[in-house]
Order: sequence, then structure tokens, then C-alpha cells
Amino acid sequence: MGMLDGKVAVVTGAGGGLGRAHALLLAQEGASVVVNDLGGSRDGTGGGSSMADAVVEEIKAAGGNAVANYGSVTSRDDAEAMVAGAVEAFGKIDILIANAGILRDKSFKNMDDGMWDAVIDVHLRGTYLTAKVAYDKMIEQGSGGRIIVTSSTSGLLGNFGQTNYGAAKAGIAGFMRCLWLEGVKYGITVNVLAPTATSRMTEDILPEDIQDNFPPEAVSPPIVWLCTDEAKDVSGRQFLVGGNSVSLLSWQITPIAKRSLEEGVWGVEEIGEIIRDSKEAWPPINPMRG
Repeated sequence: MGMLDGKVAVVTGAGGGLGRAHALLLAQEGASVVVNDLGGSRDGTGGGSSMADAVVEEIKAAGGNAVANYGSVTSRDDAEAMVAGAVEAFGKIDILIANAGILRDKSFKNMDDGMWDAVIDVHLRGTYLTAKVAYDKMIEQGSGGRIIVTSSTSGLLGNFGQTNYGAAKAGIAGFMRCLWLEGVKYGITVNVLAPTATSRMTEDILPEDIQDNFPPEAVSPPIVWLCTDEAKDVSGRQFLVGGNSVSLLSWQITPIAKRSLEEGVWGVEEIGEIIRDSKEAWPPINPMRG
């Protein structure tokens, strides 16, 4: 018996890389899976059915249950069709892993509106649309659910040349930090995955000499566990996962200055000196880089 026997999952962008790894492991643990993939290139152009179909065949060959979906996460009609397809094929939806994404990296000096809009549309709007449809259906079903949204260290910590991608991924994390509070009432957990994995999205970003250390398959186990009944009390969290390493990213506050308003508001030079003198105690901007 698997930990997800009887559960039904929708995984977006599941035709390769992380999405494929998630879908295969979900099925291995007993879930029936809707494998969504537009079948386009890394920059979001093009489309086709072969990628989703191949993963469905892998799942079926291993004795699992799966159906393909070729819709775009940027379309409300397509998002509705993903969830409707899960209900039609398997009777319900219990799990959504919003994984679909594209890259159009460029330094901000060379960024144009098209590059910005396309990335925001797929990542941020796509996460909203699929999560909204799944969330509403989970509420209607009345039996709770699991939503995993995919952020990135680019959005949570920063990365050169990815202002569009980082903005979208930071937005996804903010989306989760609000939605999980609402989901408590309905038994719906919402968590963030910030993965490090070698795939066509990252093959020219991760240094070649370390790519073998970050297989997509190493990311999926903790994420699939978050989809189980055992994880019903884990929500509102940000998990950094890669290379068999699992970390929790939490915010911290570093006090700098405080005094009663009766003493007057800070003068510009006065507060500036305090801020400057406190810098040695500040945490690094990106702890992964030091």
C-alpha cells in the first residue's frame, strides 16, 4: 500500500524535469494523476502532446493510473479543464502541485515588456488560476486537500538576471503566505517548494560539474509526503529542497533602532548613523552565497 492510495492529484508542467518526478512518485505512492503539460519549449513557445503522453505511459507501465492534459496554466478555461478532467477520470481532486514554468532570463537593462509579461503570466497567474480552481473544488468536496506551489531561491533570496522570474516566484511565496491562513478552515494545506534540480530549465544555470548532484527525483519525496494525510498539520511553510537536502526557510527580524515617540522622531542623520553602525550585525542578503 502507498501513502496516497485513493488520492487524486493534478501536476502542472509534468512532462519533464521536476513535474515528471513529482507525477511518477505520486503514482508510485498510489495516487491517480492528471499529467498536465503544454509541451512547449523552455521559453513557453510552441506546444504538443508527446511530453504529457510519455509520462502517462510511464505511470501506466508501472501499474499506476494517469491521464494527460495539454492545457495552458495561463488560461482559466484550461485550468478548469484540468480539475474537471481529474473529477471526470477519478472522481475528485485531493492534490495540486503547481509546477509549470518558463524562463526568459535577461539582465534588467535588457529586459523588455514581453519577457516580463510572459514569465509573470505563466508563473504567477498560472499558479493563481490552477490553485483557485483546485481550491474551490476542494472546498466544494468538503474533505480538505493539499496545494504545493513552486517558488525559487531567485524569488526568495535573489539571483542575477532574473528580475522577471524572481518577481513571479516571490509573488508565489506571498500568495502562499496568505492562502494557507484561509485554507485552515477547510482542511486545505498550502506550502511552497523552492527546488534545486537539474532539468531543461536549469541545465545552463547550474554549473555543469555539480548537475549530477541535483537530480529531480531527489526533490519529490518530501513534497509527496506533504501531500499525505500525515502532513495535515503542515501548512504555510517554505521548503528548500535539492540534492537530498531539505531545509525550512523562515523569516527573521533584526532590530536596529527603537525609542518612544515622546523623545521625538528620528533625525535623518541620527537614524542614518544608527543604521550604518548596525550593519555588521545584519544577516547576509543571500545566506546560500555568504
